[in-house]
Amino acid sequence: MLAARLFGRALLAAAKSESSAAAASSAATTKVTNPLEQFFEVDRTPDDDKPVIYGRSWKASELRLKSWDDLQKLWYVLLKEKNMLMTQRQMLHAQNLRFPNPERISKVRKSMCRIKHVLTERAIDEQDPRRSAEMKRMINAL
Repeated sequence: MLAARLFGRALLAAAKSESSAAAASSAATTKVTNPLEQFFEVDRTPDDDKPVIYGRSWKASELRLKSWDDLQKLWYVLLKEKNMLMTQRQMLHAQNLRFPNPERISKVRKSMCRIKHVLTERAIDEQDPRRSAEMKRMINAL
């Protein structure tokens, strides 16, 4: 985890050094976030002795209660989380370090599969065959 933090900080420092002077002057008035920060977990202080508890995957019964828009937003949140976890796992693997809590990736994948399942159920239940076919195409594109 320490190596992940150091590598992440080095990457962020390199990206920040490439930013222009105009961005630096605007940073004085507003906080500018680096897009690379989305691919790394938020740093925890070494004083935190409590183990981090991660949530469970979404159940299909819970997802059935959500609207199409909510499921789409949740899909992209999960996609972002998956990208962050895969980036961290690859980075640690390259440094011959152990990836902490590898079950998190499977929880995200299960949730994403369940979202696709719920959306497919909705597409099958659609009365209009054209709309059903369109919904299925959109789901398969995910």
